[in-house]
Amino acid sequence: MQRIHAFLVPLLLTASLAVANGPAATAGPAVEVLIEEYKFKPADLKIKAGTTVKWVNKERRTSHSVLFTGPGGFESARFFPDESYSRKFDKPGIYPYTCGPHPEMLGKIEVVD
Repeated sequence: MQRIHAFLVPLLLTASLAVANGPAATAGPAVEVLIEEYKFKPADLKIKAGTTVKWVNKERRTSHSVLFTGPGGFESARFFPDESYSRKFDKPGIYPYTCGPHPEMLGKIEVVD
């Protein structure tokens, strides 16, 4: 059996989510959403309750935030290149979000039981 180095696991998970058609369905403790070219990748994500989503800024010079636009919405602090923001989703529902400084960037988290 071939071993996968621990540092490759998030990269492989992110790559597999990015190539899926439509919302990616994921279970587990953590999932990454990359921020590149002023886009959330993947933009639509389907996860199980209890999963943590980590947004990672892969831009070269731009700060971003994650602004939840639904009921009880809030905005993360801005984070700069190679920084991240994480949130655990325990309650099923649909969580639309955007980037505070860049409202054209859109994303959605769907949390299922």
